Amino acid sequence: MKTDYSDIIERVLIDEESLKLKIKQLAKTINTYYEDKDTLILVGILKGSVMFMAELAKSLNIDLQMDFMVVSSYAENTYSSGNVKILKDLDIDIKDKEVLIVEDIIDTGYTLKKTKENLINREAKDVKIVTLLDKPERREVEIKPDWSGFKIPNEFVVGFGLDFDQMYRNLPYIGVVKRSFYENIEDAK
Repeated sequence: MKTDYSDIIERVLIDEESLKLKIKQLAKTINTYYEDKDTLILVGILKGSVMFMAELAKSLNIDLQMDFMVVSSYAENTYSSGNVKILKDLDIDIKDKEVLIVEDIIDTGYTLKKTKENLINREAKDVKIVTLLDKPERREVEIKPDWSGFKIPNEFVVGFGLDFDQMYRNLPYIGVVKRSFYENIEDAK
């Protein structure tokens, strides 16, 4: 079992303790916002949001349901193609419901903007966004989260649900990937 990722990770950007603390703070704010509203539906965007959504849900003390979507604009690349596809849709009807999209990271914004538009078109009562990470300098479309954990620089990151080629999601922290690591792999494709 590999425990040393120094050949891949340049540095830890956000440690495990900071992640947990920030998620508890986000949950407190969300609890307050939704305390007098109807049942909340958390919509996790798979696969990256799983770790964040699980930690967030554990700290929410409001009535909620959870569902998931698989929405992608990345395919097998490290950059967004801008072509957004729904690969797995919701099982829950969201018409007239309070919806909170739970996202791991907002980068270009293409995926999230299309997802939010899609949920609004289904006549949700309200659609808000919470993201663990926000990378505003990479934004190519107008989209802002209602709640955000950390603003991060334009670096390629993995861990706590975020991946590179479906790997490294299980790291308990957010780490910056060495440029040489992903450039060598992308050049080989």
